[in-house]
Amino acid sequence: MNWIVDILMVIGAYLLGSIPSAVWIGKTFYGVDVRVHGSKNAGSTNTIRVLGLKPGLVVFVMDMLKGFIAVNLVHLSSFLVPRTVDFVNLQLLLGVAAVIGHIFPVFAQFRGGKGVATLFGLVMAINPLPTLVCFGIFILTLVITKYVSLSSMVAGFTFPILVMFVFKTSIPSLIIFSMTVSILLLLTHQKNIERLVRRQENKATFLKRRRKS
Repeated sequence: MNWIVDILMVIGAYLLGSIPSAVWIGKTFYGVDVRVHGSKNAGSTNTIRVLGLKPGLVVFVMDMLKGFIAVNLVHLSSFLVPRTVDFVNLQLLLGVAAVIGHIFPVFAQFRGGKGVATLFGLVMAINPLPTLVCFGIFILTLVITKYVSLSSMVAGFTFPILVMFVFKTSIPSLIIFSMTVSILLLLTHQKNIERLVRRQENKATFLKRRRKS
């Protein structure tokens, strides 16, 4: 019966990840589908670009919580010991299901976002210290370059280095997962990389200071 509980939790994690925060907030409060504007991506960055900073931050928090809560569904299981290999493996499975749900949401015609915020919530729940360092690197890169996509990729590349060599994680699945994160960020940011090479990538305009009139 244990495997039935696992399957139900994974399905629940996917459905949780499928909640299209950007789409629902845009349509409900602004009458706008963010997937037909800007980068046409249903994520917090494009929400900021299309609707503004406040709704974008709300979307970011909601998307992050999807990953965080999905991972913590593992506590519904009464047969796994916390911090063991099997426990962490199930956490990763639940978190990945939420990220897949965000990218391919059943509640939004399978047209979602890139999953960065949900992924952040996932790793924050499982491995908070390396995640916080990566978040600091993300913020620093963003302030210097003004590119959200580049900042995400730099933070993503740093993550496996921190996991393996700084915090010296011994759980194989965490090491493999951290390396997979870097690869996935490359795959989901291919268009951004092309625009960065052509110097056509949009900068984070919300970081620019407004001139006083």
